[in-house]
Amino acid sequence: MNPVLAAWNQADGESALATMTACCGARRWAAAMVALRPIDGIAELSVAADRVWSAMGEDDWMEAFACHPRIGGRDATQATAQSLEWSKNEQSSTAVATKLVLAELAECNEMYEQRFGFTYIVCATGKSSEEMLSILKRRLTSDRTTELREAAEQQRQITQIRLGKWLIS
Repeated sequence: MNPVLAAWNQADGESALATMTACCGARRWAAAMVALRPIDGIAELSVAADRVWSAMGEDDWMEAFACHPRIGGRDATQATAQSLEWSKNEQSSTAVATKLVLAELAECNEMYEQRFGFTYIVCATGKSSEEMLSILKRRLTSDRTTELREAAEQQRQITQIRLGKWLIS
């Protein structure tokens, strides 16, 4: 068994919850994951994370989204320190983006939030700033229901990546 997962299985509830909250800011999701302990392996953790996420609703999604800084930004009011560090690494391409791309990201992020009522969520790992901007512009044409589901799917992907990062920490 993965030693990080084994230690989490034995951790006190508060510590275990904090770990899951860093991976996904939806408290109900994190609590449900903790309640499933012990989890026997990495594959079982991944399947459980997706199964629990699929039972979440809009309030849970919004709580998770609020833990992400804007693409190109550095702050999120509800994020844990670990979550912010992961976000910084996931969005690392924005550190070398041109001023024009950063300005467009800022403008489109604002438009997105006004249109949909939540932060633009994209699984940024491996994507250039230009690619994230292109995706953002495309998603601005969606209706709210479609976009909410897309953002929830992006959050699911981010959570899976963060679980993987946690397991090798």
